[in-house]
Amino acid sequence: MSSVERDENREHRIATEILVDAEDKEDRAMGWYYYLEEALNFPFMAMWKKKSRKSSTTEDKPVEVLGMAPDDECLKDMYVEVALINGKDDDVYSAKLSEIHPIDVDDETQEAFADWLYWLARGYKF
Repeated sequence: MSSVERDENREHRIATEILVDAEDKEDRAMGWYYYLEEALNFPFMAMWKKKSRKSSTTEDKPVEVLGMAPDDECLKDMYVEVALINGKDDDVYSAKLSEIHPIDVDDETQEAFADWLYWLARGYKF
């Protein structure tokens, strides 16, 4: 059971805008992908709460979120491409969208983030 209370407005948006006509896992993944690609106003600044592979610690890295990762990388989870602030020009990584914490974004971007985090918190799957 989810610890997040059901939000009827969000459920309606997910059903009618994001997952409309989705019949299988790939359709649901691509529904989310194209919704996020359109709703997130790139580029924007964020903190990447990156988990260390060697330990359970989390490191905050300031990044610029450049756009969605290629759609074929987003069939199991949503990923964005990020550039490290003060990094080299070629320091671009794929980061899970759920590890990104946007800074001073517009309402549409904030709502799309909240929709994705709600989806995850409710325990929904593709």
